[in-house]
Amino acid sequence: MKSFAYMMLAAAAEIGGCFAFWAWLRLDRSPLWALPGIAALIVFAWALTRIDVAFAGRAYAAYAGIYVVGSLIWLWQIEGMRPDRWDVFGAGLCMVGAAIIVFGPRA
Repeated sequence: MKSFAYMMLAAAAEIGGCFAFWAWLRLDRSPLWALPGIAALIVFAWALTRIDVAFAGRAYAAYAGIYVVGSLIWLWQIEGMRPDRWDVFGAGLCMVGAAIIVFGPRA
């Protein structure tokens, strides 16, 4: 459960940090948007290291499902565009994949 909370924090920080750069470079906002973006991406990297798995690659793969869902929540709540059924279906597939990675039996 603790790892899930860190994944959610990582997703929020990564999406927010990347959006800060998006705002600067694509939405013609001030270059100062990069500063909170950098801070958020540092939080993102830190949060990923708190995930309780033995290998970094497995943590990143499991996190990817959370990231996809978080991105669609961002799309809806921040950008005002409701995800369509294909977005939801794709996110569901990602979560199934992440669950297999996290909960699959290991030798």
